[in-house]
Amino acid sequence: MPPSLSVLGAGSWGTALAIQAARNGCNTLLWGHNPQHIQVLQQMAENQRYLSGAAFPSNLRVTSDLQECVSFSSFVLLSVPSHAFRVTLQNIKPILQHPKQIAWASKGFDRVQGALLSEVVVEILGQDTLTAALSGPTFAREVADGLPTAITVASKSDVFATQVAALFHNHRFRVYTSRDIIGVQVGGACKNVLAIAAGIADGLGFGANTRAALITRGLTEIMRLGIVLGGQPDTFMGLAGLGDLILTCTDNQSRNRRLGLALGQGKTLEQAAQEIDQSVEGVYAAREAYLLAKKHQVEMPITEQIYQVLFNNLPPKQAVQNLLARDQKPEN
Repeated sequence: MPPSLSVLGAGSWGTALAIQAARNGCNTLLWGHNPQHIQVLQQMAENQRYLSGAAFPSNLRVTSDLQECVSFSSFVLLSVPSHAFRVTLQNIKPILQHPKQIAWASKGFDRVQGALLSEVVVEILGQDTLTAALSGPTFAREVADGLPTAITVASKSDVFATQVAALFHNHRFRVYTSRDIIGVQVGGACKNVLAIAAGIADGLGFGANTRAALITRGLTEIMRLGIVLGGQPDTFMGLAGLGDLILTCTDNQSRNRRLGLALGQGKTLEQAAQEIDQSVEGVYAAREAYLLAKKHQVEMPITEQIYQVLFNNLPPKQAVQNLLARDQKPEN
């Protein structure tokens, strides 16, 4: 029997991962919370709203029945926005099979406690839950189109990491495994904040020099916070760190970069978010990363300025000036 997979979240990334697993021979059931949206997906056999033209394989089905989806497989993958992560876990807790096996492709922090998503899983489902986080430099559109891609699956269990990786890994989609579930999550959440910064800089008309400086110094900030939280330095130089950071800071497929571009061009946060019309994880990740940095006394000046722009109405030009006016210091 081929393996099976339950995917929760019928947005662009959840749909792309469901397509990838199905193409890889995995019987896949994709859940979405909006029955009308799911009905359209069933009728069209594709997600026209987010991934138009990417036809569903015959072994990919969709449903708006949460119990049906979670009961479909012992492998459950969450690809919901980070703000919906906690409530989704609470809703599926009574339905999960044993042993509990949860993987997620969501990137961000918990908005209730500012915690890593792995900490939310332990809080709600218990220490005995097998967990894995998927992250890396990936745009849903390119995965759905079958373009070559590489990601990381991180778990404290080597066996579980390998099992999750096998659901997706093939000659077009390379999956590496890691034990550093903390570092992989920090990299995936914080890179979105830096993508907003890069977008702002480009929106203001600054050049490639500025963008490269932001990426480099932004990586330093991510590493500082990640190491304090328990991540491994090497992780931040890999796919879930530097790779994802470069991708989201340099390509306009990134919602976070597009939001920054709009802010740099003088639009309000509300106007920018309305234009994108999808979840932009970097907004609330900026707040949680800023608060975590304060709590652990970690220096993150770029993150701090983005927080001030997003939540305290600091003009983007003033944020840049604040960064440039900092005292001269050694690079490391």
